[in-house]
Amino acid sequence: MYSIKDVSEKTGLSAHTLRYYEREGLLSGVERTPGGFRQYTDADLEALWLICCLKNTGMSLQEITRFVNLAREGDHTLKQRLELLQAHRDDVIARMDEMQRYLDKVNWKIDFYNEKLREYENRNEAQE
Repeated sequence: MYSIKDVSEKTGLSAHTLRYYEREGLLSGVERTPGGFRQYTDADLEALWLICCLKNTGMSLQEITRFVNLAREGDHTLKQRLELLQAHRDDVIARMDEMQRYLDKVNWKIDFYNEKLREYENRNEAQE
């Protein structure tokens, strides 16, 4: 079992965010101590890793909530969950392709300026 502080340290999520995810239904069934303190399990951590993965790859909290709710409904939603993840993967790939094009442009510009800098330095050395 993990405290909210432990989970915050392991995931990088603030205690506020963890409580928010719980309130919004992204994470449910978090156990409590008799004193009311949250006690997270390994399964809770695994669920949080998936939530973070989806969020960090651009899935909206609304879509993540939809995915989580489908999972709670059981195996009869497997096809919908698969379709949701496949669509998300396609979006991630498209964004990665776009970022690669931007990176290619930045690299081209770096090469351009490296060449200009070499020319400038060679001219200055020749003048000395």
